[in-house]
Amino acid sequence: MSEPVIVVDHLTRRFGDFVAVNEVSFEVQPGEIIGYLGPNGSGKTTTFRMLLGLLTPSLGSASVLGFDVHRQAEQVRSRVGYMSQKFAIYDDLTVWENLQFYGGIYGITDKSRIEESARLVGLADQRSILTRELSVGWRQRLALGIALVHNPRLLFLDEPTSGVDPSARRTFWDLIYGLAAEGVTILVTTHYMDEAEYCHRVAMMKDGNLLALDTPIALKERFVPGKVWELYTSPLLEGLAALEQTPSVLRAGLSGDHLRVIAEPGLGEETLRAVLDQAGARVESIQSGEPTLEDVFINLAKN
Repeated sequence: MSEPVIVVDHLTRRFGDFVAVNEVSFEVQPGEIIGYLGPNGSGKTTTFRMLLGLLTPSLGSASVLGFDVHRQAEQVRSRVGYMSQKFAIYDDLTVWENLQFYGGIYGITDKSRIEESARLVGLADQRSILTRELSVGWRQRLALGIALVHNPRLLFLDEPTSGVDPSARRTFWDLIYGLAAEGVTILVTTHYMDEAEYCHRVAMMKDGNLLALDTPIALKERFVPGKVWELYTSPLLEGLAALEQTPSVLRAGLSGDHLRVIAEPGLGEETLRAVLDQAGARVESIQSGEPTLEDVFINLAKN
């Protein structure tokens, strides 16, 4: 069995009295895509920065690619790729010049390596375009190409699709999957719960604590008790108020143009329809639904 790419043992970071990351422990295997989820301030970026040797842990330890992140930070940084939330791309340089500049920082002077990085992220035909002329989605591709220019086997991607449209997000994840298929290990933070479904395993953070780490399917099975229902009814608020008062309803909420309910297994469609009828809500349809990672996070975060 291959050695873990990352080993984290009770990793902790304090800023004065504030605990940003609290005794986090996990391992990452080669070729995994690990999604790191949580609201702003939950400790995701701080964890990344410790694993990159940019922040010294207050307590605990971690190794990346076999190197201690505290004592061997330079060895770690020279072997991994990092795409931060606000990556420094030079607008007055072309795509090629940005790749060449950052390649030089890593000691890459071989033009074929830089060309390969541009090809991987679909920028081979845009090499002479000034960076300021790129859309947000293409700028994100360039940032990823820069993170890949030295051919790392481990990537840290911090909110890589923030601010891009759904089509660009899907394209970006196609790139991530392609890299993982070639053996690259990837840790990616995201605010988008639907993106986390693409990951092999998902870590959920809140207030510096690692709440859970498992496959999306396993997380749903473990942390979403009961049955999911999608209820199309009107008026919505009256129906929601009635459902919230129903003992066997574990959670009810608005979901776009309908209500979403998680109920105990014994509560079926007939009972739900009766509750809504009694509240004076007209029922258009009641459909069986599927649990989501958002359901998982809400259940974990409220405990």
